[in-house]
Amino acid sequence: MKQNNLSLPTECVIRKATSADKWPIRLSVFSAKLDPTQLRWQQFWVIECNGDIVACGQLRNFSNAQELGSLVVVPAWRGRGLGTFLTQHLINVATQPLYLECLGERLAEFYSRFGFVPISFEDLPRSLQSKFRWPELGKKLIKIPVVFMYYSSHT
Repeated sequence: MKQNNLSLPTECVIRKATSADKWPIRLSVFSAKLDPTQLRWQQFWVIECNGDIVACGQLRNFSNAQELGSLVVVPAWRGRGLGTFLTQHLINVATQPLYLECLGERLAEFYSRFGFVPISFEDLPRSLQSKFRWPELGKKLIKIPVVFMYYSSHT
């Protein structure tokens, strides 16, 4: 899939994360209150602007599936298309069926623009069901607005 004519600001580059990015990635994920487990810098892509990491996201590898996760744009850089650019890039470099978990309809609408469609917990691959067991329980018991999604390039 093409980048939809998106471009980064001239002072920014997208690149694979390096070991030096480990702590900036962790700080971004923690400050966004995202799932802090499975933060492996080797799975991340970052957008660097003027020498600072301003966005990150990872493709977690599971058996016969990948999960797009930990997507964060630092507050000062939001509203400039970086999240859109990074999401499209992660879709483009994914090598297996792609899934994600998001919280709330607003995020589900964001990801649906790329071709992600909501699916039930039961339709997730087994390898992801074990990871998403707790969010599914929270969804059922206390109505946490968790949405599981699958990337379908046919939408």
